[in-house]
Amino acid sequence: MSDVKCRKGEPVERALRRLKKKMDKEGTMKELRNRRHYEKPSEVRRRQSRHSH
Repeated sequence: MSDVKCRKGEPVERALRRLKKKMDKEGTMKELRNRRHYEKPSEVRRRQSRHSH
């Protein structure tokens, strides 16, 4: 779980931007979108083999 502490005198928007960058680097949002719907194991394999070519 990602967490970002708001520094003294730092605007909340800047802390949010740091959190978004951190989550993007960790791949959290991409994984969340992938997990939103169930994907059969055969579909996962098909998708992965398609991207490797």
